[in-house]
Order: sequence, then structure tokens, then C-alpha cells
Amino acid sequence: MLKNFNGRPSLATVLKASTVAGIAAAVLATGVPLEITRSYAEAVKVQAPAVPSFANVVDAVSPAVVSVRVENRVNPVADNNDGFSFDFNGRGFDDLPDDHPLKRFFKQFGQDPNDQQGHQRRFGQNGPNGGPGGKGRLRPVAQGSGFFISEDGYIVTNNHVVSDGQAFVAVTNDGTELDAKLIGKDPRTDLAVLKVDGKGKKFTYVNWADDNNVRVGDWVVAVGNPFGLGGTVTAGIVSARGRDIGSGPYDDYLQVDAAVNRGNSGGPTFNLSGEVVGINTAIFSPSGGSVGIAFAIPASTARDVVADLMKDGQVSRGWLGVQIQPVTKDIAESIGLSEPSGALVVAPQAGSPGDKAGMKAGDVVTALNGETIKDARDLSRRIGAMQPGSKVELSVWRAGKAQPLTVELGTLPIDQKDASADDNSQPQQPEAPASEKALADLGLTVGPSDDGKGLAITDIDPNSDAADKGIKEGEKITSVNNQEVSSADDIVKVLNQAKKDGRTRALFQIQSSEGSRFVALPINGQG
Repeated sequence: MLKNFNGRPSLATVLKASTVAGIAAAVLATGVPLEITRSYAEAVKVQAPAVPSFANVVDAVSPAVVSVRVENRVNPVADNNDGFSFDFNGRGFDDLPDDHPLKRFFKQFGQDPNDQQGHQRRFGQNGPNGGPGGKGRLRPVAQGSGFFISEDGYIVTNNHVVSDGQAFVAVTNDGTELDAKLIGKDPRTDLAVLKVDGKGKKFTYVNWADDNNVRVGDWVVAVGNPFGLGGTVTAGIVSARGRDIGSGPYDDYLQVDAAVNRGNSGGPTFNLSGEVVGINTAIFSPSGGSVGIAFAIPASTARDVVADLMKDGQVSRGWLGVQIQPVTKDIAESIGLSEPSGALVVAPQAGSPGDKAGMKAGDVVTALNGETIKDARDLSRRIGAMQPGSKVELSVWRAGKAQPLTVELGTLPIDQKDASADDNSQPQQPEAPASEKALADLGLTVGPSDDGKGLAITDIDPNSDAADKGIKEGEKITSVNNQEVSSADDIVKVLNQAKKDGRTRALFQIQSSEGSRFVALPINGQG
């Protein structure tokens, strides 16, 4: 053993010999001479912490994970009887020599264009279109991942994986290819269900995890088909919960740092018990590859949607029929709410369940069936999870006090953008008239609108709070503190009353070509 100047082994030698930094720390702390012997090392028995292995989980779940190949019709340049289309400067495939690279390529992968029986297996007796005289053939247009959730062959994947497909093939981890049928899809949650016929075979499947047991910092394992490479496993942790990435009203994603790339979409993320905690659906990436920020649909959302798709092929959602927005701190202060929570009603759609129940613009939904509403997304998810025809009890904040409303939910229309928003299309706004009056302290210059409803915004001070809040020239003010206004004097009157009531902000309802929204503006300087 190498010794230092006083005849004892150097610290570097000890660390190299032990491979554990803790042994050196223990020696220094106890004052024991750094003369390490076999008997001393055995006595201390310092060991490195065990490194977790995911091998057992991977072995158990891999047979349940599949690659999903999506095919669509592609029109050929020339149509040969065997379903393959080639034109090499006037020569067909048969004219190519046997040692031609293209012939070798197809034969290598079992796709000999001259194999008529193979052609019939792939495309049927009547050609690639399933009928005589058809044009185009099925070709792969997308690849993704999926997983079995039942032994009889139901597969879960992403809607965006299958949305452009006409035919689907599930490839198991042992390379078996199985034709799959699309059972149903739900664009709002980006989920889809396929079904394969195993002809009596029982497939290995996986179960859903309980969301209540998923914590930030938990280990997770993602299995899928990145870049079409086939079954690939990556590991990481749950980085965050409840992420809103702006993809829709039901955003409630898990964020994980396991490497997820193109082709992983629709694949599962497992906990260490082999249960599905989420379905990989999106990544944040400036480069297009994994940077450790991936988003998965949580099991609680997927479980209910998948059950509906398996049962009916579609998802029926409750519908309130009101456009909503979050309640900010400024908005809460302007209407006298103690906390910035709940969902602010911007406008009820005419004839909708909310409209029939008496909901009005400016209402804040603070509770649903006695349970507090956190924000607009929370209300959207809860309403969407309910069955059409259900009666719900809402608590709304209106004119400075809470009051109850009973609403019978409708069915979300197919073309509706989300479970709680109405059609945001608005008639084109007329040009502002010449007469204008400035509300300088607010940074607004307004004038009466041609239709007599509200006030047209004709100018904005770029350094004002109004500009900071996104109010723009050409938009229209329809109400202030839920009182309709048709002149600048009306606005001043409402603001003065708000100041007398001790308010420091006022709630402006702004209408644009994109719809209506509420903005809270400070009123301290307004006379």
C-alpha cells in the first residue's frame, strides 16, 4: 500500500481502495489512524447505498406495451397489378436486375413486390383499396405507442397518433403484428382506444394507478417506441402535477423528466408497482428531442375517458354553456371577493343550461355541489366529468354576496371548443366615431359605439395599466362593475361609486372580435 510522508496511506489512496467516501469521513471523525487493513474494513462494513433497479418492473410490463403503426391511402405514380407502384425511367420493378439494390432491399424485409400471395395477405384479394379499380394504397404515415388494458385486446393510445389514419397495426414487443380497429377517440383529452383480435389469445395488460398515491419526486418508467426504434425504456421522476400547457380546458398533466421523444406518444409511464400513472402525450423541446420536460395525461383522467370510449365509442360530457375566465387577485379585489378563486362568467350562451338557470356575465362560480371551485379549469373539468342531464348546485358571487343556482346540465355539442365556453364569434366592430372623450387616468380614450351598446376604445396610452392588461384600440367596453355603460360619464359614475365603497379596482368587461373577457383596472386616481 502506498504511504504518505508520515507512513500512513493518503486520503486519495483510502478512497480509491474503499470506493466509499464515507469510510474516510468515519476514519477522520474517530481519529483512528489512516492505516487501513483488511480486518478494519471488514469491521466497519461501510457500503454504498443500493441503486434502484427497474428491471423487474420492465420485465413485467413490457409485454403489455405495443408500437402503433398508422397507415393511410397514398395515391401512386403508376398502378401495378401487384399493389406496388414503381417507375424507374420507364422500367417497372420486374425489369430491374435481380441484384439491384431496391430488389435486395424489399426481399430483405420480406416485401417482394412479385409475391402475389404476400400482396393478398397485406391488401386483400381485390387490391390495396379493398375493391377493384381502386387508386392509392395503404402506407405508414405515423408511428406511436400504446398499451393493453384488457386481456381481450383493448389498446390505449393518443388521439393525435391515430387521427389521420385509415388502418392501424399494433406491434407487440416480440415483433408480432396485429391489425387493429379504431373503437373511439376523444380529441379534447387526446385519447383513443384501439382493439385487436387475438383469436382467443389472452394479452398481458396493465392497470391504472391511483392518482392520490402519485407524488412529486416518485420514480417513474416510460416505455414506448421513440423514433420508431421499438420497445425502449427510460426512467425519471414525477417533476410536477397539475400542469396546464394550453392544449385544452381539461389540462391537468403530470410533468416527468424521463426521456420522452417522438414516437413515445400514447405510451405509458409506470410507477414502480407496474401501474400506469400517465400516458405520454407532449414534450417541451426547443430542439425537437427530449430535454427532460414531458407531459403525461394522468391515470384518473384517462381511466374515465377510456371507459366511455370502450363502451360507446365516444365521450358524453356535461355542458354548462358559459364562457369563463380565471379570477385574478385584481379581479377579486374589484368585486369584493376575499380570495382570487373560482371561475368568472364572461358570457352565457343564449339558450344554454347556464343561461336558462339565470347565470349572468360577472358572476363568479365559487362552489359546485358544495365543493370549492379553485379556478376556471377546475370548473371545466368537473362539469365535463358529469353526465348530461345531471342537476348541479352552484354557488355564485353576484353583487357582493353569494347566492345559489340550480342548473340541469346539457350535452356538450360536438363542435364546442370546451365544456364551459360558448361560441366566441362576434360581429365585426364598427369604426369608432369622431367624437371621443378621454379617461386619462385609466389610459383610455373612448367614444360611443355605432350600435349604441358599450363604448368603443379609440386610443390607449402605451404606458398605462390598461395597456399592460392587454386592452387594445378597437375593442369595446360593455360594462364596468357589471353595470352597462354607454358613455364616458357612465364609466366615471360607476368608478366614483366604487371608490365610495372602498374599492381600489373596477371590473371592466372588454369585447373584441375574439370574444369577451373581464379586466380589473386601478381607480385610485379617478375623480
